[in-house]
Amino acid sequence: MSTVGILVNPRSGSDVRRLLTSAGSSTIEDKISILRRVIHGATESGAEHLVLTRDPFSITRRATENLQLPVKVEILDLPLHHTERDSMDAARAMRDAGCGALVSLGGDGTNRALALGWPDAPLIPLSTGTNNAFPIHVEPTVAGVAAGLIASESVDLRSHSQRAKVVAVKVHGVDGEPDADMALIDAVAVNDPYVGSLELFDPETMMIGAFTQADPAAIGFSGLAGAVLPCTPAEERGVVLEFTPPSRNPGRLVRAALAPGWFATVGLARSEYLELDVPVPVAGPCLLAFDGERSRRLGPDQTASLQVERSGPRVIDVGSVVHSGARTGAFEVRVGDLDT
Repeated sequence: MSTVGILVNPRSGSDVRRLLTSAGSSTIEDKISILRRVIHGATESGAEHLVLTRDPFSITRRATENLQLPVKVEILDLPLHHTERDSMDAARAMRDAGCGALVSLGGDGTNRALALGWPDAPLIPLSTGTNNAFPIHVEPTVAGVAAGLIASESVDLRSHSQRAKVVAVKVHGVDGEPDADMALIDAVAVNDPYVGSLELFDPETMMIGAFTQADPAAIGFSGLAGAVLPCTPAEERGVVLEFTPPSRNPGRLVRAALAPGWFATVGLARSEYLELDVPVPVAGPCLLAFDGERSRRLGPDQTASLQVERSGPRVIDVGSVVHSGARTGAFEVRVGDLDT
């Protein structure tokens, strides 16, 4: 049975940046509409089984009720923790359910959590977050069509996808084995004793960062890095930036949008391309931010290494998939199959 998983983060696009910047919102009704379109697209292109998870706002229930589709719709009743663990658990459950393709509704943080749960997920990440450097902007109906074609094996997954780059993070303490973590877009060390709002950053406190992609057309740290050294997801390298407080009159200043509608001036001491699998050392004390959110604290006796490698989710090229489907006749209908 061809199975498509759809993971929805009900809180994506609703963090504090809506109060402090000009970021737009992704409402519950928006997500319901997007989810319905994904479902219709996947069903039309060969999906026979849809796997979703329960959420506190009943998005999946409201999107699937009364659709009367000729497919099996399964909503997994997983425990809710109201943290990134929900996305991690959902991804693992969809992997165990045999999903041949996975569509996510969220931003960079949602997809990072998903990748922690299912590192090589066959993924179509749809943008419903705030900083969306990793997700794509495509009509959800078409994303669903591509997911259905992949899950039904009408189009070959490996020929139309690529493993994403990640920043692999290893935290070293005074003893014991290194503790592993990861980021999909950027891992940045911040000299800040406070976790604060998690999402907003003072350029005076930024220390060093490693980036899998650097896009001047993006928002956030990826956009900042892209204004200095552009680097696409397809390139076999990343970027490393070493920051210095702009108030100290550094040799180089860059101004970029670190959040929607919110620009900041950042000082740079070093900017270089970073070859894959080359570690960047970080010494505590500091906070480590992954994909734009403060995530881990390094103590004064701890160090970490940030290393760009190609070991992330297998991101599906939606345009390539649907073009392949068209060339092979996946959308043709026999007269005997038409509804009467």
